[in-house]
Amino acid sequence: MASSNQTFVVVPRTAPAKAPATERVRDFAEIYADFGPVAGSSQSSRCAQCGVPFCQTGCPLQNNIPDWLKLAAEGRAEEAWRQSEATSTMPEICGRICPQDRLCEGACTLEQSGWETVTIGAVERWLGDMAFENGWIAPIRPRVERGQSVGIVGAGPAGMAAADRLRASGYAVTLYDRQDRAGGLLMYGIPGFKLEKPVVQRRLDRLAEAGVEFRLGVDVGGSLPFTAVRAAHDAVLVATGVYQARRLTAPGCGSTGVIAALDYLIASNRKGLGDAVPAFDSGALDAAGKRVVVIGGGDTAMDCVRTAVRQGATSVICLYRRDRNNMPGSAREVANAEEEGVVFEWLATPRAVLGEADRVTGVRAQRMALTGQSSDGRWSVEPVPGGEFDLAADLVIEALGFEPEDIPGAFAEPDLALTDWRTIRTAGHTKATTLEGVFAAGDIVRGASLVVWAVKDGQDAAAEIEAWLSSRARAAA
Repeated sequence: MASSNQTFVVVPRTAPAKAPATERVRDFAEIYADFGPVAGSSQSSRCAQCGVPFCQTGCPLQNNIPDWLKLAAEGRAEEAWRQSEATSTMPEICGRICPQDRLCEGACTLEQSGWETVTIGAVERWLGDMAFENGWIAPIRPRVERGQSVGIVGAGPAGMAAADRLRASGYAVTLYDRQDRAGGLLMYGIPGFKLEKPVVQRRLDRLAEAGVEFRLGVDVGGSLPFTAVRAAHDAVLVATGVYQARRLTAPGCGSTGVIAALDYLIASNRKGLGDAVPAFDSGALDAAGKRVVVIGGGDTAMDCVRTAVRQGATSVICLYRRDRNNMPGSAREVANAEEEGVVFEWLATPRAVLGEADRVTGVRAQRMALTGQSSDGRWSVEPVPGGEFDLAADLVIEALGFEPEDIPGAFAEPDLALTDWRTIRTAGHTKATTLEGVFAAGDIVRGASLVVWAVKDGQDAAAEIEAWLSSRARAAA
């Protein structure tokens, strides 16, 4: 008898239940529910088991998507989970925050043929949550202790992924991070309505239970010299991410009330975690009762506009210089923001921040027009004559992207080579830097990117570090 995945697709695409906008803006809880067993299996059965699975090639992790969809469709959920975790150290997190519309689901054959994509991300999340609930996720128990250690600078997704794989292989692992909690952007950058913090914490707890040491509140290159980290370990992985915000250069951008996106999001997340946040309590990083303009078109901008709505802003406008089709942020997030009352000003760029030095009153913007498409598919824009207009604002949030900090300077390692974009240079397609025994992964190598790419880089770095350490151990034997 043919598998349910080897018949004509007759089951309509159904997404998980989503809280109504009028209800979900009242708090920071995740807005999507998990599938139940019947819905999860039914939606999995829509996978056509393509001979060439474009969904898999569209996934940075090359996840075995058709395999675990088939197992889930057959009611073999635990086996499906095993397939899912084989290629990803945090499937339930990627299932929540990946822009699947631009990755696996966008590449799905059903989507390309007009039959609507399989709900891959929702199934991945469902399997992951079920795995934790049912105890399918085994503790990390190395078969042998290698007697070698790895220091990882940065406890975000790349560092977490590398720590998971390295500890499973028997290496002692220490994660260093300057924040007082591990998780990086997963903990402090991404709002709870997309990723509730207990979902991140259970992954961190699993690492701690496996013996991974966390040294938090430690500024490597500041209070702790990088040379000390290198001396303490057989290999080091730099996975710091990129946190230096790009700032506006328009007149008035230094006024009180113009703030960086990450400062704003960290304050909100810390408040949600129960921390004392003086800059939030003073109103400087709180949108309550304010007219908010967010400048930018990526996922960080979407996180900001949706956070402002939940904080009680009187109005929220997103200003982006290109149109909706050329916006880098997830289409799903744009739709969610619109449902929650965010207004988008497409094809508009800031010209000046209005007001006084101690108070913002608005943003002067310029209408733009698309003019031509480059070889990478990116459209250029130019101003529309006479297209200036003003937007009232009490708070202006810059969500213009991130750049690397001066890592060689901070680490006092002038021989640590950088690219022209000031990211860490690695050799060819490897994770090896120009310093012996020092590797790098994640955004600090590729520039600001997606969490799923950081996970892939962390896993790849772990495999490369293991190979390097093993070769040294054999040479010393």
